[in-house]
Amino acid sequence: MSPLISKLIENCLDALNQEKPQQRIKQLIQDIIETPETLYQAIGLPTQGGIEKLFVSERLTVINVVWAPHMTMLPHNHNMWAVIGVYQGREDNIFWRRPRSASFEKLEAAGARSLGAGEAISLGQDLVHSVTNPCASLTGALHVYGGDFFAMRRSEWDPLSLQEKPYDLASNLALFKKANSLL
Repeated sequence: MSPLISKLIENCLDALNQEKPQQRIKQLIQDIIETPETLYQAIGLPTQGGIEKLFVSERLTVINVVWAPHMTMLPHNHNMWAVIGVYQGREDNIFWRRPRSASFEKLEAAGARSLGAGEAISLGQDLVHSVTNPCASLTGALHVYGGDFFAMRRSEWDPLSLQEKPYDLASNLALFKKANSLL
């Protein structure tokens, strides 16, 4: 592991023991993505879509997510806070909410945010979002989660009915392989 990534992980773990850890981690990510050339030296240039585990523990996950061109991820939640920092390309997020007056199983759109290279965002523990790479090129982003991203029980929503179902990690990882086959 590169010294830059090792230092990031050390600083993120440190932040977990301080006030407002998510805010501190967002600043750490913001600092790294502002100079993508340095990040590329640490993790390499993205060549295909995928998820690279940089650090995983019960308290913290740091991953490098590379979205293939025009790739879309279904609405999903994390059940933990997250910080996402785009270092290459663009990531379009649609934010969803559960209507107060309807069944909790169906979502409605509540907003959107487009992130370009050099931009970071904090997501709350209960947030539901879908993600699209609108570009004809790869989009890269560092993701930090306040827990074990791969072990947390989560939900995803059907893109047509917007009905909730258990998150299927294997199926979502397969989306990256399918998207890469189109490169």
